[in-house]
Amino acid sequence: MRFWRRIKTVGQRPFLDASEKITDGYVDNQRPAYLRYTLTSLLVVGLLLLGLGWYWSNEPGLFDVRGEAEKALVGKPLVVGATTTATLIHTIEVLLEKPGGFLSNDMMPPGVWLDNIPSWEFGVLVQIRDLSKANREAFSRSQSQSTEDRDLAIAEPRLHIDHSRWAVPWPESEYAEGQQYFRSYLERLADTQAPDAQFFARADNLRYWLSTVETRLGSLSQRLSASVGQRRINTDLSGDAAGRQSTQTAKEIVVKTGWFEIDNVFYEARGTTWALLHFLKAMEVDFADVLQRKNAITSLQQIIRELEMSQQPVNAPMIVNGEGFGLLANHSLVMASYISRANAAIIDLRELLSQG
Repeated sequence: MRFWRRIKTVGQRPFLDASEKITDGYVDNQRPAYLRYTLTSLLVVGLLLLGLGWYWSNEPGLFDVRGEAEKALVGKPLVVGATTTATLIHTIEVLLEKPGGFLSNDMMPPGVWLDNIPSWEFGVLVQIRDLSKANREAFSRSQSQSTEDRDLAIAEPRLHIDHSRWAVPWPESEYAEGQQYFRSYLERLADTQAPDAQFFARADNLRYWLSTVETRLGSLSQRLSASVGQRRINTDLSGDAAGRQSTQTAKEIVVKTGWFEIDNVFYEARGTTWALLHFLKAMEVDFADVLQRKNAITSLQQIIRELEMSQQPVNAPMIVNGEGFGLLANHSLVMASYISRANAAIIDLRELLSQG
């Protein structure tokens, strides 16, 4: 396109002659400078937030439970229960101090945009809560009528603060405070001169905790398997002819986890198995005599092996949940397979521990 010949200049705005064409940079040169700077700044900030979100989305790696126990008890004996307690303490530390910190209650970018790692955090947190409850109610008490440990009685409620709260009380501060009470319990546990803190490694105590683990894994397995949707026979009252329930339900139930929800369930399962893997390794140390007497060490090791398989790196750029026998893979069904096998092995282990 050609324009009129430049014959004069009005202020700073020139007229163009007929032989002069608009160059590629003409429009950019005429655009206000503040607009260019604003767009450039927004682009740079967007790229930084994208990179930071990617870095924060990396799941923490595995750690050595015995090494963490030795590190927590420098110069003190590795008494029964120390490995399990130190593992619990370090798991809380990883939850709070991993890259990005605790993200479940973030209200600012990029944390507010992320949902996979918050789901992972919730899976870890549920296992922390279950183990702290078992510590308070079973592991630290000799009988049902015995007095509960004073530090554990304060620590456990701190972990039940809503993980998504962004106002007072802040979950991070409450969880960190609970962690300090667990540290106090661990120090008293390792003090052989003041045996007021105890950890009783008995078969019945281990079965108590494993029963909770069993129900957690069973629920996760069902939710993961429901990624493809299926019709299931209602077996709620099977095995009890006199059993009753509050309201009537259909004989067949359609179960399906929504497409927008299943990736969160997948990462919740990843967090659950990550925490559970470390806790079982710690139990292998503290309950070694019980497991040896019951000839159950290999059973526990097989559970650990199945959970290790669930922690393989996810090489796909996104979690794919295709049809069961369709063209695309289904990551949730693969995860459900590992969890189901681990859960079946836990059921067998509980049965083995109940035998005389």
